[in-house]
Amino acid sequence: MDSDSGSDYGREAPHFPRDLPNILITGTPGTGKTTTSEMTAEATGLKHINVGDLVKAKSLHEGLDTEYDSYILDEDKLIDEMEEMMKPGGNIVDFHTCEIFPERWFDLVVVLRTDNGVLYPRLESRGYNTKKINENMECEIMQVVLEEARESYAEQIVIELQSNSIEQMEENVSRIKAWMDHWIVNNKKE
Repeated sequence: MDSDSGSDYGREAPHFPRDLPNILITGTPGTGKTTTSEMTAEATGLKHINVGDLVKAKSLHEGLDTEYDSYILDEDKLIDEMEEMMKPGGNIVDFHTCEIFPERWFDLVVVLRTDNGVLYPRLESRGYNTKKINENMECEIMQVVLEEARESYAEQIVIELQSNSIEQMEENVSRIKAWMDHWIVNNKKE
């Protein structure tokens, strides 16, 4: 898969030795991260880690932000909790932000993008308040998550994929699976 990212930071991601890759699927809320992650896990046999669910289940937060009806993430607790999970590989991590994770964790970073006319109704259907919808729409328009990914990870591992329909999600899963199959062949231990 080709990377659509801009400048080359000249960084090679240091990796744990592992037999299966770790993949981060990120994007603005409503871009289809969880659906794509679940479909990819089913197609590849990788383990899906929904970070939002993990934060709630393990209380990896500092309480609830009532204005946005979301948890205030404790990044240190989250990273500590996930460190051992990530070492052996074989994970699909699903979260709306990416710069908090160590670069060494991931072999591929997928940033999902969705057109505004599709994203707005998705966010509305979740019952988000107007302020939360508008901030997420602005985030998508300004490519905030894509820019964070490009700044946080090596250029060659960041890709941008459109996620407006189930058909595009299915195509994305096929592309990710093909990438993973190629990664496994190229990273076989002798």
